[in-house]
Amino acid sequence: MTFKAEYIWIDGTEPTAKLRSKTKIMAGSPAQDVADLPIWGFDGSSTNQAEGHASDRVLKPVFTCPDPIRGGDDILVLCEVFNIDMTPHESNTRASLRPVAEQFAGQEPIFGIEQEYTFFDGHRPLGFPEGGFPAAQGGYYCGVGSDEIFGRDIVEKHLDNCLKAGLAISGINAEVMPGQWEFQVGPVSPLEVSDHLWIARWLLYRTAEDFDVSATLDPKPVKGDWNGAGAHTNFSTKAMREGYEAIITAAESLGEGSKPMDHVKNYGAGIDDRLTGLHETAPWNEYSYGVSNRGASVRIPWQVEQDQKGYIEDRRPNANVDPYVVTRLIVDTCCTALEKAGQV
Repeated sequence: MTFKAEYIWIDGTEPTAKLRSKTKIMAGSPAQDVADLPIWGFDGSSTNQAEGHASDRVLKPVFTCPDPIRGGDDILVLCEVFNIDMTPHESNTRASLRPVAEQFAGQEPIFGIEQEYTFFDGHRPLGFPEGGFPAAQGGYYCGVGSDEIFGRDIVEKHLDNCLKAGLAISGINAEVMPGQWEFQVGPVSPLEVSDHLWIARWLLYRTAEDFDVSATLDPKPVKGDWNGAGAHTNFSTKAMREGYEAIITAAESLGEGSKPMDHVKNYGAGIDDRLTGLHETAPWNEYSYGVSNRGASVRIPWQVEQDQKGYIEDRRPNANVDPYVVTRLIVDTCCTALEKAGQV
């Protein structure tokens, strides 16, 4: 008996890493535990992760789920990239998240990430007429009807694939520009939300392949008076889910000292193109927070103020942000502040 294992990893392309994958044919019954899956090698000189004279790099499985594309006993295997001495490769951002997630695990941090993306048909967004522009944005958001919605068949198939894979996907909706959509992952722990988001991204690209359409996480896919694409990151700890004082502490901690720039410069390439202060964004170089304010860097939902507990939404991360990086930064900043304030 054999099965197919699709080994997936994040490469070293800069400024925005790409997903790569290849298939391993395995003998026997599918592994029930990721620890039972073997390490594998690849050519790092072809993925911006090595020089040609010493090109071998190592794939170490860290998460596995059913493969909804191939079905049957086949699986998807998310891997971390290691050097041949089994030290984490410099592009391995998951390795940097692991100790931070462990350090603050007692505060029970959880995340929900809203992944926006845009479908392209060739060189134009899906739904854009050739040689021109569609009607102004607005009516497309959560819309219905073939005059306003483009790509729903792909979106529904992607949703089904994520559910079959057992990912923590929690919703989908059309966004404000034709061909622009969003799916949400979470709320789950930092490592889990990041692993699931990377697999969901891979499934998005792979599903769109079958429709001869591409998907992009470009934060400003169309210049001009169109919304960009973000990855709004919702965050809470046990203390935040129990009291409002911790909500304010977390929101204020993200604006202290050098923290705003420390975060923004790691929130995805091209962030200044998207965070202009227009189109439901705050300026990239100014930090603010507010209740029900989609023009703030960090939004406190009105229901959270009403209930005096809940979560905050960091609206700054780009669609192309590395979830391992954004969750690490938020956990480190907010959980450190909550610990200092005795709000744990």
